[in-house]
Amino acid sequence: MQQSNTTMKSPTFSKLFAALVAGSLALGLAACSKEGPGSSGSSDAGASGASAAAPASGGAVTIGLSISTLNNPFFVSLKKGAEDEAKKDGVNLITVDAQNDPAKQQASVEDLIEKKVNVILINPTDSSAVANVVKEATSKGIKVISLDRSVNGAEVSSHIASDNKAGGKMAADFLVEKLGGKGNIVELQGIPGSSAANERGAGFDDEIAAKGGVKIATKQPADFDRAKGLSVMENIIQSNKDIQGVFAQNDEMALGAVKALQAAGLKDVAVVGFDATDDAIAAVKAGQMAATVQQQPELIGQYGVQTAKKLVDGQPVDKFIPVPLNLYKQ
Repeated sequence: MQQSNTTMKSPTFSKLFAALVAGSLALGLAACSKEGPGSSGSSDAGASGASAAAPASGGAVTIGLSISTLNNPFFVSLKKGAEDEAKKDGVNLITVDAQNDPAKQQASVEDLIEKKVNVILINPTDSSAVANVVKEATSKGIKVISLDRSVNGAEVSSHIASDNKAGGKMAADFLVEKLGGKGNIVELQGIPGSSAANERGAGFDDEIAAKGGVKIATKQPADFDRAKGLSVMENIIQSNKDIQGVFAQNDEMALGAVKALQAAGLKDVAVVGFDATDDAIAAVKAGQMAATVQQQPELIGQYGVQTAKKLVDGQPVDKFIPVPLNLYKQ
């Protein structure tokens, strides 16, 4: 009976039935295509770590990382530590480079806020200048963690850094011993207003004053930059060659100072840097630098992502998370 009825259906009816089936399938596919958050396209975009309009895909955590400058090996290493940890934890990481410009950093952090990231890791170009944008982030429920350099005038959930003041003291103790307790020292300072410059300088200056015998002949800023370290040191040498030691508040300035000293024929000047970048370690091994205070920038980046994840998960975190220091010397 069933076969008989099927055979009796007209060609017109068959065409109509096929059209209805095709229409139903099309509607079903259209409905499925609107399921954005769970789609493989969204998942792939998150896994790549590239900047995205949405903060998270399929419930993934998105962290913003604002770096003062990527024109410095120390911060390149910090970024790598954060990226490696983010990849391991399945976290989306959006990195922005302030290029040592406080205004650019504010604008890029505001962009991270617009993207509704879960947490912002910030390495300030200027510790005071970032206060307003940090307040803006926290007022919108976005947690902020400072890395390497602290924030002045605004509260953050945690600060992750080496003890810069202790590092400055470590450099002073080494130079005093190296110079036999007497001589003239040049101090090359970092970016004025940055916590790293303030703290390293305070630790160094206080210890030199306490020791006595060794004198800081001059202190001049070179903005944590190798080229500026070279030019500032050249100018200092032109006015005074009676120099036995140099403390540069980072390795880039120390390496610039080494070039200036070499060009001036000053061979027995003990140069101490800060950060223990690859170039500085090579210079210490070659006898061009006497020492460098060794930080662990990759660990700072790694701790940053780990701490951000804890905040997202509602876990308590320490207000200050220290990263160990060493002295790398000849």
